[in-house]
Amino acid sequence: MEEIRAVADGVGIGFVDKTSESATPTSSRDPLPLLKVSSESLQYESGYLGAISDKTSDPHSDTNGNGGPTNVSYLTSILSSKVYEVAIESPLQYAPKISQRSGVRILLKREDLQPVFSFKLRGAYNMMAKLPKEQLEKGVICSSAGNHAQGVALAAERLKCNAVIVMPVTTPEIKWKSVERLGATVVLIGDSYDEAQTYAKRRSEEEGRIFIPPFDHPDVIIGQGTIGMEIVHQNPGPLHAVFVPVGGGGLIAGIAAYMKQVRPEVRIIGVEPADANAMALSLYRGQRVMLDQVGGFADGVAVKVVGEETFRLCRELVDGIVLVSRDAICASIKDMFEEKRSILEPAGALALAGANAYCKYYGLKDETVVAITSGANMNFERLRLVTQLADVGAKREAVLATFLQEEHGSFKNFCQLVGPINITEFKYRYDIGKDKALVLYSVGVHKAEELIAMKDRLESSGLRTLDLTDNDLAKDHLRHLMGGRSNLENELLYRFVFPERPGALMKFLHAFSPRWNISLFHYRAQGDTGANVLVGIQVPKEDEEEFIGQAKTLGYEFKDERKNKAYRLLMH
Repeated sequence: MEEIRAVADGVGIGFVDKTSESATPTSSRDPLPLLKVSSESLQYESGYLGAISDKTSDPHSDTNGNGGPTNVSYLTSILSSKVYEVAIESPLQYAPKISQRSGVRILLKREDLQPVFSFKLRGAYNMMAKLPKEQLEKGVICSSAGNHAQGVALAAERLKCNAVIVMPVTTPEIKWKSVERLGATVVLIGDSYDEAQTYAKRRSEEEGRIFIPPFDHPDVIIGQGTIGMEIVHQNPGPLHAVFVPVGGGGLIAGIAAYMKQVRPEVRIIGVEPADANAMALSLYRGQRVMLDQVGGFADGVAVKVVGEETFRLCRELVDGIVLVSRDAICASIKDMFEEKRSILEPAGALALAGANAYCKYYGLKDETVVAITSGANMNFERLRLVTQLADVGAKREAVLATFLQEEHGSFKNFCQLVGPINITEFKYRYDIGKDKALVLYSVGVHKAEELIAMKDRLESSGLRTLDLTDNDLAKDHLRHLMGGRSNLENELLYRFVFPERPGALMKFLHAFSPRWNISLFHYRAQGDTGANVLVGIQVPKEDEEEFIGQAKTLGYEFKDERKNKAYRLLMH
């Protein structure tokens, strides 16, 4: 395992390269397979502008690159785009409450107000409007479980052509029915997006339909680039940066292609979830890579491989990538609701989360920045999780664990030491075999200094206290399992992501039971992105390799959590 150190702007970021294997490229033009890497192999502090290395702009380091349209041709094509036959010029709105908190003038580019509540119809329509009449008569096809599907369907309706939208069978009914209402033919096939895409491309060849890609095509990029053109017209004054959510890279490539020609001084900054950082890793390495697993919370940007053409443009034009947590995204969804009474989807709030983190990290004041609010197709079921994590993400709530003596008056003493800070959640279970109790609790925080002072009071009184605010395992699972300690022999602890479909649980059980005993099971729904499931299972040492093999064959994403400090503290 190779040790790599990234250095940018004098800041060192150490990380371990967890490259495991190569993967098949997504394009036949790639002469070499893509390197498969872990999202954890490039992590840095939230708000830091990273991903740019000495390999980023070196064309000789990218063996998968190919030529594309010139920057001037992108500029002229964006200026003459026909997207306004279907899209609106979305407003650029001032966010007074968010701006007052940050000390920066934050403008929101409201792409969530488009007819399909997402920017995606721009690229789809721009590509389809350029097709010759004979091709439109043959129809178009795409694969998508989200906003791209609705964009293609609406574009087809306006252009009066037949559209087939291929979606995984796991797609929620509300999404595929909304596509059907736009007049497209929906085909549900495959358990994953990859299977749906394979079917769509095969049917495209068989029927002569044009495949409309979600991001990796010049005409799609040009359509998204009209957003950059609008920003320049709407804000002719000083502008520090534009923050753009990044999945496959079509949106940021289009905006950068236009703005770097007419406003080169403006920073174009991408924002990715820390567990879905395909563009950051590709830029850092100077070549496209494939993520071995991708976080699905912000499903609109949950992409394992960025596009060829989008990467070519981004490595030349983008100023860097900011990484943010799931909690920070939830906090920005809440900020947007309080600001405009609009509910963004996680990917739609991503740029705002990045803008807030960047301004805080660099202490930016009295500047103007733009954040693209890219979509509002939120699944209602996911709102519960968003509300639970929003205050944590905004640093208005902290999750803590404290050891108390099992004696009369200890709880009262604890509450006195907490002082005026409001306790929002408290979980405790008496353990007859221990002289100390471990309590897990959450507190409301107005200022960071309050939390520091409270922890100092507890520690100085001999009450060991740990901050678990950034530990997802504690927040998702262990806070619900207090009192469930058990020292079982040969117990493994893994997190699995179950697809939200009938039979997913039985498929899991058939893989492992009754071969091994399941000793713990905690299920946490996350909307249509899949369920987050914590599993304890007793596997003898000599069977661990077989267990891992079975887990890989199962096809669900999984992660070993035995070394997680929260698990060792609360459950072991």
